[in-house]
This record gives sequence, C-alpha cells and structure tokens, in this order.
Amino acid sequence: MSAMAMGRRRDRAHTLGLWIATNDLPQTGGHPFYRLLNQTLEAHDFDAFVESQCAAFYAQRGRPSVPPGVYVRLLLIGYFEGLDSERGIAWRAADSLALRGFLGLGLDEAPPDHSTISRTRRLIDVETHQAVFTWVLQVIAVAGLVRGKTIGIDATTLEANAALRSIVRRDSGETYQTFLTQLAVASGIVTPTRADLTRLDRARHRKGSNQDWQHPHDPDARITRMKDGRTHLAHKAEHAVDMETGAIVGVTVHGADQGDTTTMTDTVTAAAKQLEAVATVTMGQTCVIEEVVADKGYHSNETLLDLKRLCVRTYMAEPDRGRRSWTGRVAERDAVYANRRRNRSARGRALQRRRSERLERPNAHLYETGGMRRTHLRGHTNILKRLLVHVGGFNLGLLLRTLTGIGTPRGRQGRLTAALAIIVELWTLIVDPSDVVDQRLLVLTREAPLTASPCMRSVRLATGC
Repeated sequence: MSAMAMGRRRDRAHTLGLWIATNDLPQTGGHPFYRLLNQTLEAHDFDAFVESQCAAFYAQRGRPSVPPGVYVRLLLIGYFEGLDSERGIAWRAADSLALRGFLGLGLDEAPPDHSTISRTRRLIDVETHQAVFTWVLQVIAVAGLVRGKTIGIDATTLEANAALRSIVRRDSGETYQTFLTQLAVASGIVTPTRADLTRLDRARHRKGSNQDWQHPHDPDARITRMKDGRTHLAHKAEHAVDMETGAIVGVTVHGADQGDTTTMTDTVTAAAKQLEAVATVTMGQTCVIEEVVADKGYHSNETLLDLKRLCVRTYMAEPDRGRRSWTGRVAERDAVYANRRRNRSARGRALQRRRSERLERPNAHLYETGGMRRTHLRGHTNILKRLLVHVGGFNLGLLLRTLTGIGTPRGRQGRLTAALAIIVELWTLIVDPSDVVDQRLLVLTREAPLTASPCMRSVRLATGC
C-alpha cells in the first residue's frame, strides 16, 4: 500500500485570520454550529488523536496529502449537510464559508477534491475509522450520553452502486442477456427478439437468486427487495442503539440477503467491544449490554438461547407462530417463554414503545436526511469506513443537541420565525387583533411560511391573513 506525506491541519492562528477576513461577509446559521463543533473537537485534542492513528499511512517525504483531521471533518460534513457522494462533499466545501472555517481553509485555498478524499479513504484502513468512532463514543460517554445497559438492534437496506442489468453468472461469468438468449435458443427460438426474451424471463422461477448471480464490480451487493418494494442490489446496515440515550454504540455492514437472526450476533459483539472501550474512560460506570430489544424479525429459538447463555435478557417481539411443539427442546422452550413473560411486563411494553423512537429515528437521520440511503461506494469495507464516521457525526450531533438544543446546522432554521410568532400570539392575546394590530406584524404573518410553527398558523387564523 502506498503512503501519503503527512500534512498537519492549519493552526488556530490561520483559522482566526479566516474569520477576521470573512467578518464583513454575510454568515448563515451554520457558522455558529460548525464553530461550536470545532471547539468540541479541539477541546478533546481530536486532531492529535487522528494524526497519531494515521501516522502509519503517511510518509515523511513527498507531496503533502490531506491531513487526517481534515479528512474526517469532510466525512462529517457529508452527514451534517446530507451529502451522499464524496464529489458532493468536495463541491459543498468549496462553496461554503462556514465549511471552510470548519476545515481551517483560507479564502485563497482550495479544499481537497473528491479524488483526494477517495484515495485517502482507500489508504486508511477500516480499523482506524473504527478507532475514530470509538473516540467519539468515549467523548459522549464522558458527557453521560452512553449507559450501555439496554441495547436496541435494528437494520436497514442501502441501495448499492450497481445496476441489476449488469449482473453476471457466478459459475460462467455470462451476462443476463447472454444467458436468456441461450435459453431461448435451447427452447427452439432460433433468433429470439426482445419480446421473446421478456416473455421467457417472465415465466422463470427464482431467476434472481444470489447463489447464481453477482455484480462483477461489487460482489458484496445482493439482490433484495427494498423498503419501497423495488428489487435492487443492496447492502444491509445494522445498528446497536443505547435505548436510554439514543446514542449508536455499534454499526456493522452485511449482505442484504442475510437474515436478522444471522447478523445480530456480529452487531451485538461489535457493540460489546465498543462499550468495553467506553468503560475504560468512564471509570466502569458504563454497563456492557445487560438487555437487548429488537423487533419480531430477530426472534428465533437459537438467538434467544444464545443470548440467555450470555446472561443477556431479551425483549424481542414475538411473531404469531401458532401452537408449537417443544419435544426435546426444553432449553429453547424456557428461553422463548422467559422472553414472552418479559415482553408482557410493564417494562417490556415500555421498551417496545420506545423501540420505534430510538431505533427508527436514527435510520431517518442517517439515511434519509443524512444522504446515505443510496451509497456511492462499493464493497462492505469501503461502505463501513464511511458509515463509521457518518454514525460518529450522529453521535456528535446528539452531544451538541444536549449542550445547545441544536444537533445539526439546519436546526437553526425557523428559530427566529418561531420566536417572532410567539411574540405575535402573545400580543394578540392582550390586544384586539381587529383594532390595533401593527401593520408590520400583518406583513410578517403573510410572508412567513405556513409550516413555520403552530403559533404562526393561529395568528393567521386570528387576523384573517
């Protein structure tokens, strides 16, 4: 593996000069957020930690590459700005003054382009990205945002950067079109047309088997049904979430055709290792998985029995399987019945209600607004590298939300309008709106977006605007 010349992030004096140079320029609401995020990272010596972790991948000679701290910040920008590709991250960093300040770049400096980001990601191994995720988890654990006792497990599918029309046979390497043509010729159609191939393909069963087909450029992608019902090549991301705080304590990437009961063991193991590392900086105050909460897709005799042997209590929703026979399976029966009793308790019902909040919300933040529902990377290793820093950004946002009430740069949008709306509503409660309402307030209610706040909508109804 080739090495890159180590480059250090610009010192604070240069960054201060950037803010002085841009003091007279208009600033968006993202400037305070990224400034506070940088202060949080610098307070814990983030750059020194990352450079020490990446020292083995950099050489002392050669042209300086992107500093490790800047590289990680670029991936964090991908989460906070909702950018799915490294090309989009590079473009956004070049256009935004707030992001230039976050990266420590001056107005006369160009941020790293997408090819530099991609090359840096390829050279730095997945263990280093895992160390960055652990560092972020330790930082939020010191702030009291990691408990570790009760963990929720959930998975989602990520659309792969691969097309179904490009798949090939695993045994012979033939394309799908060539395979269909040979079938048509063997069935008696000498010169099959496209309509003939379509008719022949429609009548075939198990035509999209992952045991027979793969993508030549992304062998890790699997044919599966997406959330919206489409059939596509995809990957599976699985998370372990602290049910008390909402922090993500473990993340793994698997084939999309693997069942939840198969991948759950790897995710629980990864989360346990992370919590053990967190416990070293919290003086043992962080627990290491005493309870596991999951939906009915994870419920199986083997899973419940394995977790029982590890002295882990389970709160898994049980699917309706009807009356079951337990002949010769006493241990499995006891594990299933114990899980059923716990689910029917008050705590079990409360955890199942909390599951939809703690497990579904991170998926929306990471993959819908965070822009990772469709990945532009190939291979589980590359996807996991990006995903580890992506989840680290989610955890940092959780810390900033605890400190300031805002966890993303866009969280400030609508705050001023909402505050003005509250003032207007209080004013209408004191003064008759049909008599002495200020004309400027009427203009404000007309220009404000309808979805700004319930208070503003009530003002419009009261004033007739």
